[in-house]
Amino acid sequence: MGGWRFGDPNGRRKWFSHAEPFAGLPGFQLAYETWGTLNAEASNAVLVLHALTGDSHVAGGVEPGHPTPGWWESLIGPGRPLDGFFVVAPNVLGGCQGSTGPWQYPGFPVITIRDQVAAEVLLAGFLGVERWAAVLGGSMGGMRAVEWAVSEPDRVESLLLLATTAAASAEQIGLASAQVHAIRADPVAGLGIARRIAHISYRSEQELQARFGRQVQADGRFEVESYLDHHAAKLTRRFDPESYVTLTEAMNSHDVGRGRGGTSAALARVKARTIVAGVDSDRLYPLGQQRELAAGIAGADELRVIESPHGHDAFLIESGQVGALVTELVPAHSGSR
Repeated sequence: MGGWRFGDPNGRRKWFSHAEPFAGLPGFQLAYETWGTLNAEASNAVLVLHALTGDSHVAGGVEPGHPTPGWWESLIGPGRPLDGFFVVAPNVLGGCQGSTGPWQYPGFPVITIRDQVAAEVLLAGFLGVERWAAVLGGSMGGMRAVEWAVSEPDRVESLLLLATTAAASAEQIGLASAQVHAIRADPVAGLGIARRIAHISYRSEQELQARFGRQVQADGRFEVESYLDHHAAKLTRRFDPESYVTLTEAMNSHDVGRGRGGTSAALARVKARTIVAGVDSDRLYPLGQQRELAAGIAGADELRVIESPHGHDAFLIESGQVGALVTELVPAHSGSR
C-alpha cells in the first residue's frame, strides 16, 4: 500500500494546502477533483461529500482521457443531474486518498466532523465559492453535509441528506467500536475484519439471504463468507488502517447538537432548501434518523424513501432514484455553459 496516498491515479486530482496550524495539525492539504466551470457569479457550485471509504473521484468515465468510473458516476456528465454545475469533491481530512491523514503524521490528532467541514470551508474560500448552490452527501458525507448547513447556514442554498443522521447512535458507535478494536489489535488483518463487519451492516438481511442463502462453495466456504472475504481483500489493498480508525472515530463523535443547545436547536439553524432521504431496507441508518432530520429542518419537505433491497448501500446503488432527487433539488443550470 502507499502509492494512492500521494499520487494521482485518475489523472485529475488537485490539491489545496493550508500552511497554518489547524485542529492540532501544523497544516494540512486536501485532495479534490472538479467537473465543469465556475460561472462569473460563482452561483453554480455544488459540493459532493463522500462516505467512509470513498474519495474525491465521483466521476471520470464521462471525460476523454479519464476513463476510471467514479462512485457517483451517474450524477456528472452531459444530460446527467449535475450537468451545467461546477462540482467539487474533496477527499476528507484524515483520509488516505491524497489528503492529510494519519499515515503522514505519527500521533495524528483526534479530529471531528466539524474539523473536516472547517477544512472544507477553507477550500471553498480558495476556490472562490462563497455560497454552494447545493451540498450533497450520504452516510458520512451526509454528516458533513448537515454540519455544513448548521455551521455555515448562509453558505448553503440547498441540501441533500441521504441515509444519514444528526448524531451517531449507540448502535452505530458500538458497531464502529468493534471495527476499531479489530484494527488496533492487528492493523492489516483487523482492517479486513472491520470491513466484513461493516459490509454486513451496509446490506440488508433480505438481500444476503436471497443472494447467498446457505450455499457452500467447492472450497468449503459459505458463499456469503466468500463475498465478505472478497470485499475485505479489496479494501485492504486500497485503504489505510489508521485512516479508517480516524474517520470512524470522527463519525462516532458526530452530533450537530453538541454545544448548540441540542439537536432541535442546531437543525433550526439550517436555512437551505432541503431534501432528506432514507432507504427502506437500511438497518445501519434507519429511517427514524432521517425523519428526525426532515422534521427538524424548516426547509425540508416530508421524508423521501428510496425503495431498495440493498440496504444502506442503496444510496450508492440506486442511481435512478438518487438522480431524481438531485434533479428536483437543483434543476438544470445553464450558468457555466
